[in-house]
Amino acid sequence: MNDLTTISILFVCMGNICRSPTAEGVFRHVVTAAGLDEDIEIDSAGTHAYHVGEPPDRRARAAAERRGISLADIQARRVHPDDYERFNYIIAMDQDNLAILEEQSEGVHREKLRLFLEFSSGPEREVPDPYYGGATGFERVLDLVEDASRGLLEELRGKMK
Repeated sequence: MNDLTTISILFVCMGNICRSPTAEGVFRHVVTAAGLDEDIEIDSAGTHAYHVGEPPDRRARAAAERRGISLADIQARRVHPDDYERFNYIIAMDQDNLAILEEQSEGVHREKLRLFLEFSSGPEREVPDPYYGGATGFERVLDLVEDASRGLLEELRGKMK
């Protein structure tokens, strides 16, 4: 993946209503602010089909909106087999979903699979699922995702011409 002119990123969590749409929205915000929205394609999906067609969780939307980030145009979908061909990076929020992606990809596209917090400056390895917690969980997810988004953008800049 050297000297790419367009890069495609897929963020993945379990149901695609909390963490991965938050990552999609935050990363899109960061990419747009950097003037690279024509060069980077961003999407999100879930490893399970629990919420297909639904908008992101209302708590995730509210937390993002408080930071000036809209998740309004996102609808939950499940990872599709074609996604492994289509995307340059398939980024999981946690180890469980990364393991599912590795199994589904049958090893063919394993080099595309990463954990999102590999790009962060902190010690955490996984973005925690805020679904069953309170509002502070969604704020914590945003903190982690914003940090990792900056790191991911820096890596991508090094791969783009």
